[in-house]
Amino acid sequence: MAEKRIGIGADHAGFELKRTLFEDLAQRGYAVVDFGTQAAESVDYPDFAHALSKAVAARELPLGILICGTGVGMSMSANRHHGVRAVVCSEPLSARMARKHNDANVLCLGARVIGVDTARDIIETFLSSEFEGGRHARRVGKIDI
Repeated sequence: MAEKRIGIGADHAGFELKRTLFEDLAQRGYAVVDFGTQAAESVDYPDFAHALSKAVAARELPLGILICGTGVGMSMSANRHHGVRAVVCSEPLSARMARKHNDANVLCLGARVIGVDTARDIIETFLSSEFEGGRHARRVGKIDI
């Protein structure tokens, strides 16, 4: 079986949730690449979003998870990278559909919006859902300009 790899990154608002989710993913057998931050002191979210997104865009990692206060800033920064399709999710249905229909490869979470259990449910759904291709592939192909 191929090694399951994923990147994770957060700013100060997402630091504690990132630590918890990092451990969860490692326990599930993922090789987790930590893009920081490593402390709860104030930092700039784009720095972490760009670092993780570069790795996903270069196909060094198949998927990534970014966490900030709302997930919005991380998503906006990540989506600046060609080939990255970042989505903010606050519940599992959006995560499922983003993977199945939009081939999302970066999941953004809001640590101030959702709790740990909801984050776990969203991640489980995101990771267990696969892109359906077909008519959706044509649409995804029109995203990058």
